[in-house]
Amino acid sequence: MHAGTLVLFTDQQPVRSDFLGALQGIAPCMVLGASETPPPGPYRALVVDLDLLQPSPLTGLRALIANAPGLPRVFLMRSMGQRSLSAARGLGACLCLPAETPVDTIVAALRTQIGSAEPQRPKGGLSPVAWAADATGAVIADLLYAARRSGAVDAARIDEGLEPVIEAVGVGGLSSWLATVRAYDDATYQHCLLVTGLAAAFALDLGFSVADRQQLVRAALVHDVGKARIPLAILNKPGPLDTHERAVMREHAAVGHAILVQAGGFDEPVLTVVRHHHEMLDGSGYPDGLRGEAIPDIVRLITICDVYAALVERRPYRAPLPAVAAMGILRGMEGKLDPILVQAFARAVDGS
Repeated sequence: MHAGTLVLFTDQQPVRSDFLGALQGIAPCMVLGASETPPPGPYRALVVDLDLLQPSPLTGLRALIANAPGLPRVFLMRSMGQRSLSAARGLGACLCLPAETPVDTIVAALRTQIGSAEPQRPKGGLSPVAWAADATGAVIADLLYAARRSGAVDAARIDEGLEPVIEAVGVGGLSSWLATVRAYDDATYQHCLLVTGLAAAFALDLGFSVADRQQLVRAALVHDVGKARIPLAILNKPGPLDTHERAVMREHAAVGHAILVQAGGFDEPVLTVVRHHHEMLDGSGYPDGLRGEAIPDIVRLITICDVYAALVERRPYRAPLPAVAAMGILRGMEGKLDPILVQAFARAVDGS
């Protein structure tokens, strides 16, 4: 058997020709059912395309994992819910991707996992994650520039930043995205990129549809657009803000909402996130003091990403908090943040 053989366990028969062809572009590929036992290896990697919630002995899959415990494993998930993800992680999944992930993204992720070849570097010799961060960062830069100068924000330009970050997080993992964007010097760009990457990872882990993933990431990308109108002396102050400065900074949520309403082209959920991402369930947030059921789920999701990003990002006056400490703070905000979503977010961050 070829030393570079891939094994695809799938219950999808026949296998899509484009998918199989893409896998064979990496190495020869053996296609097996869940209970079929492969001949002795060695193998290059394992791809699992099975409904893990359906009753199945998975004997062949478990035998291969037992015989090759270090084999890279990419799981294509019919559901990104907790039960499915727990089953995949119990089988040692290195990476879980939604089943509808584009074939090119799956192949790039597989190449990254097995380290058999450098992933294609889209531009200028950058890694895919670095290129995606630059591409999304350019969108954020254009957004803030337009908001600062004229308010003529282009909704179509914003959409150019969605797929790069979703693909980068799906392929390279959240940790690679966070490590890459922490290199940005500008605090506002770094924060927006962090929140956007966290939202992408959260949406992937929750099993959102393509449209819902894009909406959540779009909302994350523009959530702080109002900071374009905050004086730079306050925005870039190398220390904690005083009472007056905090009051000015708090204006960014309502200002950002007004900018996007005037620009047009943004749907109501995104506008709601921009205005309300600092609202808290107990009514202590701003600008409108919303509480409880008045705060939509999409706002609750982005607020969690926003708070976590603020804790783990670098600030001039403090080092970034470790992930464990940041999650501890989020869990301690019960009454302010949705505890069920906080738990789901912890799973998404840990799984990524």
